[in-house]
Amino acid sequence: MVTQIFSKKMVFFIVVMAGLLPGFTCLTPQINACAVGKSPLMKHKYFLSGDFIIAGILSQFYMISDPVCFRRHPSEELVDELLYFMARWTYLASMELLSTQGRFIPNYKCDSKDRAISVIAGPNSHIYPYMANVLNVYKMPQLTYGSPPTIDDKMQTVFFHRFFPNGDQQIMGILQLLLYFRWTWIGLISQPDVIGESFVQNVVPLFSQKGVCFDFIEEMVKETFSNDILSVLSDFRKTYVIMMNSTVNAIILYCENQNTMFFRMLPNIEEFVEVSIEEKDKVWIMPAQMEFTSLALQRAMDMHAFHGVITFIASSKEIPGFNKFLQMRNPSSEAEDHLMRVFWEQAFQCSFPKDKLDEDIIVCTGEEKLENLPKSVFDTIMSGQSYCIYNAVYGVAHALQAMLSLKSKSKTRREILLAQKAWQLHHYLRTISFNNTAGEKISFNENGDLETGFDIINWVTFPNQTFVKVKVGKIDPTASPDKLFTISAQDIIWPAMFNQVQPLSVCNDNCYSGTRKRKIEGKPFCCYDCIPCAKGKISNQMNAVDCFQCSEDQYPNKAQNLCILKTTTFLSYSEPLGITLATVSLFFSFITTLILCIFIKEQDTPIVKANNRNLTYILLIALFLSFLCSLLFIGKPDQMKCLLRQTAFGIIFSVAFSCILGKTTIVVIAFMATKPGSKMRKWVGNRLAKGIILSCSIAQFTICIVWLIISPPFPDLDMHSMTEEIVLECNEGSAILFYLVLSFMGFLASTSFTVAFLARKLPDSFNEAKFITFSMLVFCSVWISFVPTYLSTKGKYMVAVEIFSILASAAGLLGCIFFPKCYIIIFRPDLNTKGQLIKK
Repeated sequence: MVTQIFSKKMVFFIVVMAGLLPGFTCLTPQINACAVGKSPLMKHKYFLSGDFIIAGILSQFYMISDPVCFRRHPSEELVDELLYFMARWTYLASMELLSTQGRFIPNYKCDSKDRAISVIAGPNSHIYPYMANVLNVYKMPQLTYGSPPTIDDKMQTVFFHRFFPNGDQQIMGILQLLLYFRWTWIGLISQPDVIGESFVQNVVPLFSQKGVCFDFIEEMVKETFSNDILSVLSDFRKTYVIMMNSTVNAIILYCENQNTMFFRMLPNIEEFVEVSIEEKDKVWIMPAQMEFTSLALQRAMDMHAFHGVITFIASSKEIPGFNKFLQMRNPSSEAEDHLMRVFWEQAFQCSFPKDKLDEDIIVCTGEEKLENLPKSVFDTIMSGQSYCIYNAVYGVAHALQAMLSLKSKSKTRREILLAQKAWQLHHYLRTISFNNTAGEKISFNENGDLETGFDIINWVTFPNQTFVKVKVGKIDPTASPDKLFTISAQDIIWPAMFNQVQPLSVCNDNCYSGTRKRKIEGKPFCCYDCIPCAKGKISNQMNAVDCFQCSEDQYPNKAQNLCILKTTTFLSYSEPLGITLATVSLFFSFITTLILCIFIKEQDTPIVKANNRNLTYILLIALFLSFLCSLLFIGKPDQMKCLLRQTAFGIIFSVAFSCILGKTTIVVIAFMATKPGSKMRKWVGNRLAKGIILSCSIAQFTICIVWLIISPPFPDLDMHSMTEEIVLECNEGSAILFYLVLSFMGFLASTSFTVAFLARKLPDSFNEAKFITFSMLVFCSVWISFVPTYLSTKGKYMVAVEIFSILASAAGLLGCIFFPKCYIIIFRPDLNTKGQLIKK
């Protein structure tokens, strides 16, 4: 059936709008001068009669005329305003489709011959709304192949069939391209119409969500149909300066075919307008509706601006026989095709014979070869938009076949079509599914979108004005999500300035690991300062938004980009500090033992017997144990050490202070008892001293027992005091009871100091009060200085400070109280006599 339909004449009725033709431009005014009262007819159009007519309203020419100056009738002048111009010619073309061939009588056809069953329109978005205003009334199928139509009334969209991939796929493809190359700082040049505005409104928030922001968003200059082109170029100069001053290296050009001519001028812009800025290479990213177009006067212009361009095109395949078809084109054999003759003259810069010819004019022979033209003039490879037209024609054919095959075979196809009405073709167009001659399946999804994607093309230009389009990627909507976007970056040729190194397009340099981003006030979020991570934090990736803490058992390295495992530490016997403190502890323990032995040996001498020698023995034993208890603080903390450390220290020192308090108290009471009539004599003796020692010791012992029962100390890990170390320590459990132990010990020390201070001048040859006073001054000085020192140190050095304080305070007591007595016993035995005591 398809073969039979194609064997009939199925032709285009081409009504040509003003616009651009890829590869060349016709500068001839395209309107006939019309008498008043007559409708203007289009000069350049092509018609071939057939059973079924597919009409085309295509923007193919760029026409330039003088501005309207009201020196002649306005109908003889072209208007210098794009939208009105497009509306005028689109309405005219649409109404010609509703008129009898050769006669402009809208809505009147004298017979059924040459009735159009559908219209193919494009590529400019300007065409669609004006065409729809006329043709939607007749429910005529309208097939588009370029920019998507902008229609506010959703009901009107049923008359459009897009033979162009879904534009949303292209937007996502551009976004994926930017993210793939990490281009987060870009520029955007959009078309100055509703298409461009819609793109900006949709893209800016979407791209911002993905971390892409814009240095500038500018509108392209509005194309003009006036010969006052210099004013347009002057406006373009402003856009050019913005682009060249920008630090972005990637710029999206969301425009249509006609706008490429402006970018063709970039390397030569100084020839047209004065600019005082250096040209810089940029990576231009162009959509599929922006295929290459140029003016005839740009034929010899440099193609450098397009070198390295990345563009999207409607996915296409090579059509068998297409090149052969082009080679057979000959204007002499296309007598009815006036467009071919216009194209031929413009492309080959010649003229066909007319009544009068200038001697300087080159005559077109018709034997010129299209393949000999530079690609900047005519490309023999089918473009993406042309491929969409090709599929649209085949789509109408298959839809028509499906509709006719269901009707009675007794009627002719033309009769069936007239009876059915052309609007019934819509259903069949939406449900078509066929393989074209290139072997590609063409069908629509449930949303009415063509199930084809986009190819990503890289432009490579050469000095001889030729170029190559290299396919480097694809957007395939039928693929799995992870393969929706594919690209071969190694195949891309970048603009010359980048020396084949992938360009960067960021607001500022990357923030390397060890730093984080900080937003710069007044600038887009892509612009930021890089500041080092705060102490104790790291960042281990590029452009980190924030730094993070290492885990408790790790610490940052100097570069603050890596977490290192902390080492476990404690004050051990194997390190110099631990060995030194242990040695000092044992040394003073030995000295204390030696003094105790001396006192036991000389126990009957007056100096030993004075001030209660039993208390002296207990004090020496307490000092001996206090030196040894410091060893509990050295070595790896375990449960037993933690239980004994502070409790042993508190109880032993409490015993020592109670002995000192007992000794000083006895001295005071003994002196007071010598007064006549004193009642203090009953307190003189060992009973009072024993009472003081027992009561004080039992009180401290009770506090310690309660502490160990309620919340005892335990081994713990200090993760935070030292940056690079985990300190093994003893957690004191109940802080209240711990400080209560220290407070009671402080109370005994202060009481002992007070009593000793009061008794320091009593008349006694062997009065210890003055030595005890001095020893308590040493003790208090040590522990008062201990507090700030302890708080300013960390880790195992805190333990070392406490050990030092224990040893220093105990040594102060030992030295101040017992060294003077030992001196007398050993070196001045003459003073250690009863006579000396009586003398005093």
